[in-house]
Amino acid sequence: MNPLITIITAVFLSGCSLFGVRSADEPNYQVLNDFGYIQIRRYPALVVAQTEVTEDYKKSSSLGFERLAGYIFGKNKKQQKIAMTAPVIQQQEAETMTVPVIQQKTGAVWLMAFVLPQGYSVASAPLPLDTAVIIKEIPGNKTAVIRYSGSLSEAGIKEKAEELKKWLDEQGYQALSPPRSAAYDPPWTLPFLRRNEVHIDIESS
Repeated sequence: MNPLITIITAVFLSGCSLFGVRSADEPNYQVLNDFGYIQIRRYPALVVAQTEVTEDYKKSSSLGFERLAGYIFGKNKKQQKIAMTAPVIQQQEAETMTVPVIQQKTGAVWLMAFVLPQGYSVASAPLPLDTAVIIKEIPGNKTAVIRYSGSLSEAGIKEKAEELKKWLDEQGYQALSPPRSAAYDPPWTLPFLRRNEVHIDIESS
C-alpha cells in the first residue's frame, strides 16, 4: 500500500470522520472574549513537530503533512506512535531569496506543525528520523481567532486573514504575528461541517 494512503487511513481511523465528528485532543486554551465567529483566546505553551517546505500552498500542504504524519506514526528514534491532535497549523513565511522577489514569485516557505499531546516536552518527545522535522516549543500567547467552514484553500485563508486583521484594527488590537491557518478536519469531511480557523497573536495587555 502507498505509504501516504496508509498514513491518511490511520489518521481517519484515529478520530476524524466524513461528518465532522472529532475525537482528537485539542490544546487547553481559555476563551477570554467571544464575539461569535471571532474569539480572543489564551493558549498555553505548546510543543510541536514542525517542518518547512518551499513550495506552493498545495504542494507544501501535501509534503508537510506526509513528513509530520510519518513522525507521529513511528518515524522517530523510539519508533513510537504519538496520538494525533488538532489542529494542524500552517503558516506562510517570507519569500525565499533564491529568486528575484519583485520580478517573479515561484514559491513560498510554508511552515506546518502538529501539536504534540499534553505531557510531551522538547526533551521528552522522540527525535525525528527525518531531519526536515524539528521539535520546538511555542510560547504561550494571546490569540485572535476567526472561525469558518468550507474547503481549506490558500485563497480562503487569505480572505479570512484580511477579515480578521481588519476587525483587529477596528477593535484597537495590535497584531504581533503573521496569520496562520488551523485546520481541524481531513479533506474528506463534508465542507459545510469543517472547522477551519485563522489565528493571529495579539498584545497581552
